[in-house]
Amino acid sequence: MNAARSNDPPRSVSDPGLFRMAHDCFESLWGAAAELNCEKLSIAGARVLDAGIHCRGSLAAGLGLARLCLGDLATVSYSPTSLQAPTGLAVSIQTDHPVRACLGGQYAGWPVSVGDYFAMASGPMRSLRGKEAMLDQLQLSRPATKDDFAVGVLESATLPGTEVIHAMTEECGVDASRMCLAIAPSFSIAGCAQVVSRSVETALHKLHALEFDMTRVVSAHGDAPLPPPAKVGDTVNGIGRTNDAMLYGARVTLWMDAEDDLIESVAAQVPSESSKDHGQPFAKIFKQYDYDFYRVDPMLFSPAQVTIHSLQTGRSWRHGQLNHDVLRESFGL
Repeated sequence: MNAARSNDPPRSVSDPGLFRMAHDCFESLWGAAAELNCEKLSIAGARVLDAGIHCRGSLAAGLGLARLCLGDLATVSYSPTSLQAPTGLAVSIQTDHPVRACLGGQYAGWPVSVGDYFAMASGPMRSLRGKEAMLDQLQLSRPATKDDFAVGVLESATLPGTEVIHAMTEECGVDASRMCLAIAPSFSIAGCAQVVSRSVETALHKLHALEFDMTRVVSAHGDAPLPPPAKVGDTVNGIGRTNDAMLYGARVTLWMDAEDDLIESVAAQVPSESSKDHGQPFAKIFKQYDYDFYRVDPMLFSPAQVTIHSLQTGRSWRHGQLNHDVLRESFGL
């Protein structure tokens, strides 16, 4: 029997194994909440792990939230960095399941908006909700079964209330007892780390926006500098610093089973410098658009530098560059 080609379509994120892995990851974090400086809460029957709103959280909790977003289909770690990060650390990610882990899980494609409450939601639970065009295009959605757990991460400075949990469980099609959430704001240690773990995800989302055949992406690695958290309550600068770590400090490497001309057609467009909004700290860009994400050029949200290796020909491409000046300004150096 011949082995399947590496550019065959990936297994759907709806594979129950992914949900089990995400749930197992949540259970391990839930059991270690005290060691992670997190708090365990029950809200309207759902389990919610607070990793930075009413508790300190931790570096380890940041890695845990990143793993949850990814459905535990990637390795996430801290590594030393020589980039302009006063923490001296970068958040590194590697995965051999890039589309399922990053687009099926990690991408923050669910804006949770209920009354006055707002959060950006990530994680495999998005595929149960099934309301994102990208997930449908990549065949990464399906309705929930009675055995599914809806597992995800919220980026917010406020805990969800009963109405929010009810709305989320209804959209996912699960009972509240089977919803497992972790939450942290962008200005917390854990929240900062889980956002900065998205270097590969931003590159893949950019490729999808460029209408690239995502089945060609076989493996991926990325890293981005871990910025110092912004002042408590300063959501704008929290968002600004984590985005700048990506836009001006992230480096991503992709291994593709694709023809040279196919890679050539998109490679230069993937880095953030291809956007008209590139060149200044994100907090300033955000302010120019009245703090409305949807008015920012969507082509901006991608890594600073991208390297692509062709498994067919052995050729490599590298585009984009790091911008230490913007990182220094953003991080307050």
